[in-house]
Amino acid sequence: MTSFVHHRARLTEGQQRAWDRSWPVLGRDVADLVAGTVAYDPAAWFGREAPLVLEIGSGMGESTAALAAAAPERDHLAVEVFEPGLAQLLMRVEELGLTNLALLRGDAVELLRTRVPEASLAAVRIFFPDPWPKRKHRKRRLVQPEVAALVASRLVPGGTLHLATDWDDYATQMRTVCDGEHLLENTAAAEPGGWTPRPVWRPVTKFEHRAHQEGRDVHDLVYRRRCAERTGDHAS
Repeated sequence: MTSFVHHRARLTEGQQRAWDRSWPVLGRDVADLVAGTVAYDPAAWFGREAPLVLEIGSGMGESTAALAAAAPERDHLAVEVFEPGLAQLLMRVEELGLTNLALLRGDAVELLRTRVPEASLAAVRIFFPDPWPKRKHRKRRLVQPEVAALVASRLVPGGTLHLATDWDDYATQMRTVCDGEHLLENTAAAEPGGWTPRPVWRPVTKFEHRAHQEGRDVHDLVYRRRCAERTGDHAS
């Protein structure tokens, strides 16, 4: 299970300039972290110890930059494979003068599996992952039981996993998968359908606006890592 399919695309002139200026400072390759040639050390990257938020698939970085700017007390890791998206995010980082956001290029699942310590993340965000709408391709979807278990193990007790999608059947799959992970509890279990009311603090991106225009509902789900395991449960 990987968190992406690698798409190659050319950078615009502005993106290339931002990449040349800022990637050597703010960017790292997951492959180097996994191989051990570059240390996974967020405290050193940010120059402080702070709650750490990891976003799997930051896309063009529209909400990523806004959320990092809105929470300067937290440090943020944006993991993405689409290089123009990372370059666009670098442009946003420069524009906003952010110092609490680092960019990682590559497979977030492999990063979580091999380098991110257990109980070290305050939050994980998975916003609008590739829906793989064709039935024969659904096994490629990111949110599967093994990934939910991996993410849950990396959250601190009380830490949150926030998911959002504009595909109804994927939303149902996300809820089923996360409901089945014993370390997680749905923070909106009492809400109709178990869906989290759309948080006002999550920016409405161009992507989400287009989904609404095309008649697709957006579902949010927020799960919390249990502070204590339920009786009879055992960590995986």
